[in-house]
Amino acid sequence: MSFSGAPTFQWPPRGFSWRLYHNFFTSPVWLDSLRNSLLVALLTALLATTVGTAAAVALSRLHGRLARFVRTLLMVPIVAPAIVVAVAVYISFLGWRLTGTVPGYVLAHTAIAVPYVLVSVTGALGGFDQRLLKASASLGASPWRSFVRVTMPLISRGILTGAIFAFIVSFDEVVIALFLRSPQFQTMPVQMYNSVTVEIDPTISAASSLMVVAVTIIFLVPQLLRGRARRR
Repeated sequence: MSFSGAPTFQWPPRGFSWRLYHNFFTSPVWLDSLRNSLLVALLTALLATTVGTAAAVALSRLHGRLARFVRTLLMVPIVAPAIVVAVAVYISFLGWRLTGTVPGYVLAHTAIAVPYVLVSVTGALGGFDQRLLKASASLGASPWRSFVRVTMPLISRGILTGAIFAFIVSFDEVVIALFLRSPQFQTMPVQMYNSVTVEIDPTISAASSLMVVAVTIIFLVPQLLRGRARRR
């Protein structure tokens, strides 16, 4: 449908045209929403990866009920209905004046992205030998140096996977974004939602195709790089 020459949604497509892609790349509204989504997703991936990795490393050293409780608490955003999280975020952010701001989007998206990083890094830590840290400490390395030089390289794949998931979760999130949007700032999923509810804009076909291609590339590139590394 994104290559259709029809002026509206039509299946099967009629003719062949780049018109919808031209509309997307020449529309300030679509391009602004794309830039906003990329900015929020990148900042969210950075913050969520930092918080999620720190939480996973800390929880790997804890045992008992406290560790299980904290891990369960951090996983709540995944199992909670999106609309419930969105309403809670909206009510809280109204008082803090964070609605329609980049920090507001980043904090909200980080809250729902951290669990994905936590799961990924926890899985990577499952095969980590804690005796390596003792050996590092016996050689005079500080805890921070041991983490940077020993732990991080060994769990880097889990960290990278968590960062990718955090980016995709933020880039694709629409429910919370609908509550936080403002006339001056809205993300691409919100613009896509508006294009089929407020106005009938077939440009969404091109936007959807581009999002699918972008997400697919983001997931495939690490796999290709990992395959090359194994062959070497």
